[in-house]
Amino acid sequence: MLYTQKLLAELERTREHFTSYQDRYGQQLGAYRAALASLGRRYATAQALRAAQTQRLASAPNGENGQGPSSAGALPTSEYDRWRASGASSGAGVPVLPFGRDFAHHEEARAWAECLRGTTTFAVDGSQLLPWRDASVPIALVQAGLFENPHEPPAPYVKDVATELLPPDELLGAVPDADARTGEALGYSTQIVHLRRFELEAQTLIARMQHHQRAGTGGDRRAGKVIAFYDGSLIVSFALKMPPPYKKRYVEAARQLLSASREYQIPLIAYIDTSYARDIVTMLDTLEENELPATAGVHDALLWQGSMRWGDRTPAFISARADLESMGYEEQREDIAFVYFQAALDRPPARLEFPRWVLEAGLLDGVLDALRGEVIAGNGYPYPVEAADAVAVISSADRAQFYAIFQSFAEREGLAFSFSRKALSKNRRRV
Repeated sequence: MLYTQKLLAELERTREHFTSYQDRYGQQLGAYRAALASLGRRYATAQALRAAQTQRLASAPNGENGQGPSSAGALPTSEYDRWRASGASSGAGVPVLPFGRDFAHHEEARAWAECLRGTTTFAVDGSQLLPWRDASVPIALVQAGLFENPHEPPAPYVKDVATELLPPDELLGAVPDADARTGEALGYSTQIVHLRRFELEAQTLIARMQHHQRAGTGGDRRAGKVIAFYDGSLIVSFALKMPPPYKKRYVEAARQLLSASREYQIPLIAYIDTSYARDIVTMLDTLEENELPATAGVHDALLWQGSMRWGDRTPAFISARADLESMGYEEQREDIAFVYFQAALDRPPARLEFPRWVLEAGLLDGVLDALRGEVIAGNGYPYPVEAADAVAVISSADRAQFYAIFQSFAEREGLAFSFSRKALSKNRRRV
């Protein structure tokens, strides 16, 4: 149980640490916001901004900005010029492309969202059931849930799930985990479970793209009329800390997603509700020649917080992180574009990542209108992404049912399977 009086006493004791942190952090964030707001005044075109980045990186000492001189962080696109030409002639303020619409009430917003009619949107999300160390047989389960809405009544929704069981050999043959408390090797890997979930999500998205291509709803004639959503990032930076075989497979799955989107001409939007990406922060660091305070706590999304109305977005940028090449993206190192999008006024903007071809094909505005419609339907979160999560999620009750089913299976097949007494006791006491 939580001893509230002791917690309150600790909060009082450490109060000055929190106020000091808030003051220091506010100053750091303010400096980056000011640098972003002056960007348009200092660089009138995307070409001028890129030239400054190239010059600065060429003269930078090795290792500057923590990513080396090859990292620009982010590169401007033609949308930077679009922003400068759309009422931002003075270059004042942070770069924003306004939605330009206000709704008196939610019913009016839902009426506008009828723009989705005739556009098929689908999303994939995943979940997993990790091995239970108190079970005598290591076993895991991964699922990828699919939700699709054709927005063409009476055509029905599509809900489906891809399920994959990871048997003992696959879990025991991978790099084993260690107990967080004792450091002892557990004998099995949970990393392989997370990897298989990611791969299954990518495979499910690609399979659905292929389905629409064969059905004639994808491809050049209908590009933008089918839109895929994914809950997560297309840049798998987290894989850099993993063993090489895992890193290679994560990157390969992400690259296959990018390639499939282009091949089948189906726009793909990766939706990151809470982003800690620092592409723009790195870009500003590079341009400011060390004049900005060093900080690890300022993220891109915070730079625009409070500066956008609902539905507004930033111009598109190209991610130019140094780790893209080290992760093995090579030829696709400048193929991932992103914007920040204001989906809810009480939150920092969400980060949207998408293949560069979507911007170059002139589809981005239409795709983001579809996203706005889905956010309206989802009351602040894209409805298909939310629905795909509901299809895929594995609850604690599902976990109990899973092991009950497996126990029956083991008994029928004559397999030895049991749980520790301690685990059973905990389960009884915590129900």
